[in-house]
Order: sequence, then C-alpha cells, then structure tokens
Amino acid sequence: MITASNISLSYGTQVLFKDVNIKFTPGNCYGIIGANGAGKSTFLKILSGEIEPDTGEVVITPGERMTTLRQDHFAFNKYRVIDTVIMGYKKLYDVMQERDEIYSKADFSEEDGIRAAELEGEFAELGGWEAEANAAQMLDGLGIPVDMHEKKMEEIEDNLKVRVLLAQALFGNPDILLLDEPTNHLDLESIHWLEDYLENFNNTVIVVSHDRHFLNTVCTHICDIDYGKIQLYVGNYDFWYESSQLAAKQLKDEKKRREDKIAELKEFIQRFSSNVAKAKQATSRKKLIDKLTIDDIKPSSRRFPYVAFKPNREIGNNCLEIKGLTKTIDGVKVLDNLNLLVNPTDKIAFVGPNHFAKTVLFQILAGEMEQDSGTFTWGVTTSLSYFPKDNSKMFKEDETMAEYLQQYSTEDDDSFVRSFLGRMLFSGDEALKKISVLSGGERVRLVLAKMMLEGANCMIFDEPTSHLDLESIQALNDGLINFKGMLMFNSHDHQFVDSIANRIIEFTPNGIIDKMMNFEDYLVDPGVKALRDKAYKDVRGVVLL
Repeated sequence: MITASNISLSYGTQVLFKDVNIKFTPGNCYGIIGANGAGKSTFLKILSGEIEPDTGEVVITPGERMTTLRQDHFAFNKYRVIDTVIMGYKKLYDVMQERDEIYSKADFSEEDGIRAAELEGEFAELGGWEAEANAAQMLDGLGIPVDMHEKKMEEIEDNLKVRVLLAQALFGNPDILLLDEPTNHLDLESIHWLEDYLENFNNTVIVVSHDRHFLNTVCTHICDIDYGKIQLYVGNYDFWYESSQLAAKQLKDEKKRREDKIAELKEFIQRFSSNVAKAKQATSRKKLIDKLTIDDIKPSSRRFPYVAFKPNREIGNNCLEIKGLTKTIDGVKVLDNLNLLVNPTDKIAFVGPNHFAKTVLFQILAGEMEQDSGTFTWGVTTSLSYFPKDNSKMFKEDETMAEYLQQYSTEDDDSFVRSFLGRMLFSGDEALKKISVLSGGERVRLVLAKMMLEGANCMIFDEPTSHLDLESIQALNDGLINFKGMLMFNSHDHQFVDSIANRIIEFTPNGIIDKMMNFEDYLVDPGVKALRDKAYKDVRGVVLL
C-alpha cells in the first residue's frame, strides 16, 4: 500500500497540488487523468520519490518494493537486454552480481565459500533460478525476439528500448507499479499482452495514459487531477466519464425530483455493470461497480469542449473514386496503383505501420500534393475539410484566434466568433491571444473550430488526437460518431478508431486490406488474420495504429 498525505507542490505562482490526500491499495489499478499540464507525470514522480513535495509525505508499507517505468532510454546502453530487465529487481540483481564475482575468483577462500553459500540461499529465495526464463518470457510477450536478448541495449532500436524498460518495471512482481504512458511505441499484440498481465496482477498499479481503451481495460479506479486536488472514483474511464456527465446533467435540473434522480442513477449503474461484465475488464472482475452507492456518483468540474460537425448539404450518390493513384518520394514508392471507391456514408480508418503513406494519400486528396499518376474524382455535391498532421502552415503567427476564425465565419458579428471560441474552452479575452503563443493542444482545438464553421460533408483527419487531452479526445470522438457525412482518418487511439470507423483500410507491404467492419471485428476476424499473415510474412511487431 502507498499513501500520499497532505501533498502540496507549487512552481512559482502555479499551484499543482494543494493538501492532496489519497491511498492506493493492493489489488487495484488506478488511472491518473487530468488536463494537459495538470501534473499527472509530476504526481507519479512525487510517489516514486523523484520529486520532493513542498509539504506532506508519501508512505509505503514497510518491506514493499516499488518500481517505475524509466524514461531514460539510454541509461542501460552498456548492458545486455536480458540483464537490463533483471535490474528491475535490484536486490536480486545485486545478489547475482556478487555471487558471480565470488565464483570468478582465482583464489577462492573459506570466507568466500561461506559468503557464497549465503548468497545461494538468498538467490533461490528471490527466484534467481527462474529469473532469466521469466525475463525472456516478458520480452517475448512485448515483441522482442530471443535473438535480441543477448544484445546490448545500444544495439537495438529506440522503440524496442522502451519495451525492455517496460519489462524491467514489471519484472519480479513488484508490490507497487508506477507506469507513465506504458503503451507508447507498443504494437497491438504487446498492448494486449500488457493488458492481460495487469488484469492478473494482484498488487498496486498506478498508471498515466491517454489511451482510453487501455484505461477502460485495466483500471478499477480513476484519479482525476483538477484544480490542485485529486478526486478518486470507482470504475474505469468510461464509467467515470458517463457517470459524471449524468450527474452534471441532473445537477442542472433542479426541478427533478430526488427519487427520479436516484432511479436514473441506479439504472445507469446496473446498465454499465452489465455491459462491462461482457467485456473482459478489470472493473467487472473486481466487482467494484456493484458496490457503488448513489452518493458515490458526483459531477466532475472538468470542462469538455463542444465539438459538433454539421454539413451544410447532404452528399449525393457519388462521393469519391480513386483510380491507379501512384506516388514516389525520394525513390520510394509510397502509393502504388491505389484503387478505392468511397461511399457517402463511409467512415474509414486507415491503419498499418506505413504512416507516411496515409499522410501522403490525405495530402493528395486535399490538393496539397500532386500524384505521379492515376486520378481521383470527388462527387459534385461534396465539400472537403482537411485536418493536417502538421498545422503550422495554416496560421499567421501574428494574428489572434478571433482574427483567424473570423475568416471562416458567415457572421460579421465578432461576438459570434467569441462565443464559438468559448465552446472550445477559449473564454473572454483569450480570443485575443496570438496564435504564436498557443500550445499544440490549443492549436488543434482552433483547427477543429474552423472545421466546424466550414460545414463540409467530407472530412479528412490526419492523427487528430496526438496533441489533445482526454477531454478533447472524448469530445472529438463523440462529434465524429454523430457526424452525418464521409470521414477518412487515422489515429493511434484504439477506442477512437473502434468507436467511429465502419470501414478499415490497412496499408501493408503487399498492398491494402479493405474491409467493411469496425476495428475490434477486424482484429479478430479469421479471414483478415489470414490476409495479414500473408501480407507481412516474417515481419514482427507490426504497429497497426
């Protein structure tokens, strides 16, 4: 168990935490959420002892071992991959090192023999005889083949180093596990392996992640960092979001009878509990939702942007036809004779490891790049709005948000633009902020506001979730689910893709796979698996998103 008592931390005038009290108990997985800059990673560093708070203390049950997911990918460059993993259990690794040093001595004394016997007992007690086998099993589960286990860390790619450090954090069954964005740089198979591992992990897990699918699968509790406080909620991310939204809605309706509110909340708890039971989620396994009382459900003070795309006109029967589209860049054929017929109701998620091909296709369709050969034809009733991966060319750095958005407004009244910016969480005089000072997430919200004003019936999004916090991702997710038009997009967010797309197109080394189905069905479909096995052959660790 780990307890944080009266934790406060400030940087200058910015108060990150004030009098935070929270307890993390074994058998549970806690997801730390909060807006960008709220202090999620900082709080993990306070728990690990890496950062000293201004006031308060962190107490760990005596004798318990805590591990963290290290962020320094080069710290272990001189060590073997297998040894780096075992280093996660420092006590065991130190015993192994001392033991090996004694046995390597040329003049083995009686004193050495006594110490060696002591170390052998300790080695066996700590699980030393199974250490390499367990480490190898973890590495394999995370997509690192056996032939890499003996290599030095400096010899493997950076994305694989991340996986080794994750295995290091997991090794030796720690009592407390701190994970900061553990799914970054993992392929889907490795993410599923990690989800299964954590579902069967009976100790304490505290995780920061922007991956809602991951949070929904592994979390039993959500810790919401808001205005310097941390509020603890039972359930996974979806349960926190839906229950807090329902509670907020009821709070606004003061005329609603208390009995009606209670009945509505009870129905919600029952429905959600039943739904998660069908999915293999930690929330249902722990049976925590069933223990909830009505008073446990409270509205969140978190603000969500308003995202709603309403086309100015409907699409006719013809939307988009692509014939023989080919593009070569720097001697590499990025698109090779691509043929697609896109329907007016299609919401297409482009997946696969070749992210560059997706971007190039989107740029060509948006008119930002010329193809080498082939054609594409938009229907006469279509109108396009495009969200680029790099939005820097969309802005004049010296203009304000209000000035930028006014170009796309059909209203001359400045108050309309200001109210629209308010929906996107830019309130009051923030509308006069220069674009040059905006964060990545703020720029994305501004682009989304512009796209809403355009009223297009066809939209292309190139990795729209990359710079957004969970609240903005959720709002965009809901907005695109409700969008009545054609959509083409790619994203690293599993839940985003699965909840929006009705068609999956995967770029493989041997052409495309095109299926009319959602993402979860695509992942488990035997026919798709056969096609993917053939397309990738001996390729390992394919990152789909």
